[in-house]
Amino acid sequence: MKAVVFDDKLKLDKNYPKPLPKKGEALIRVTLAGICNTDFEITKGYMGYKGILGHEAVGVVEEVNSDDKSLLGKRVVAEISYGCGDKDCPWCAVKNYRHCPNRRTLGIWKKDGCFAEYFTMPINVLFEVPDNVPDEQAVFVEPLAAALEITEQLHIKPFEKVMVLGDGKLGLITALALRAQNLDVVLIGKHQNKLGIAQNQGVKTKLLSELKDDEQFDVVVEATGSLSGFETSLAHVRPRGVLVLKSTIAASKELNLAPIVINEITVLGSRCGQFPPALRMLESGAIDLKPMISATYDIDDALEAFERNKDKDSIKVLIKV
Repeated sequence: MKAVVFDDKLKLDKNYPKPLPKKGEALIRVTLAGICNTDFEITKGYMGYKGILGHEAVGVVEEVNSDDKSLLGKRVVAEISYGCGDKDCPWCAVKNYRHCPNRRTLGIWKKDGCFAEYFTMPINVLFEVPDNVPDEQAVFVEPLAAALEITEQLHIKPFEKVMVLGDGKLGLITALALRAQNLDVVLIGKHQNKLGIAQNQGVKTKLLSELKDDEQFDVVVEATGSLSGFETSLAHVRPRGVLVLKSTIAASKELNLAPIVINEITVLGSRCGQFPPALRMLESGAIDLKPMISATYDIDDALEAFERNKDKDSIKVLIKV
């Protein structure tokens, strides 16, 4: 089968072995996949991963190695992590696989990804896509679930003011997801064309250059992935407010964390989320993520798609299989 593989360098392998589903797994034929910044970071050495890339995809179940055949022939999306399944594992016992110390993560850690014609995953982390949600929306379920995890972790009161910093893929989806929950959100970014996508769906927006030094918010979501973004976010959290970190930041200089103590700020790390709430939001039509699609490439042109993803004007680049 065709597969986009990273093994010290990125390549398209047209003869990669088709995977066989293990007991309890399903074989999924990929129809559409999305490139994430994590995929790009892996090509620079992140996680030391080698294998098929990709963790955002929608596809059709073609084979099930289980007595439960209910998903056979269904269009599905897959949560990206699954645990060890050991009966004594406290994380797997509560289905919080993403924190199992022996987890595997699709296209990131110890599990071949979905930038291929086929991939396998355990059936317990597969979810059927509603009929009214097209592939072009379903491919966003993973990042949308990550955005919705904020309100899974944190109760944001209706009267509280929220700032999302960063108008990339994650920032846009986060702002749209929070606004769809009737929260008072403003998205701050540097690119008017990207801010316009959120603005067209009712999100208040502002250019970073227009953000006043004394503006403060009850909740600030950092989604830039940059050190300067972290510092800006911290500067705009009110005393006893909450700073939500949605992106990982590798500090290249000393950080002044004194304001966290002085202003008694709560710092909340927020990573992956559950898929059912994201699927329900897409099914309801509360948000439209298709305007974020910058380009779609055939898998034969996957390397070109990765180059397009580097373009600062690109938001979401998809690979059609």
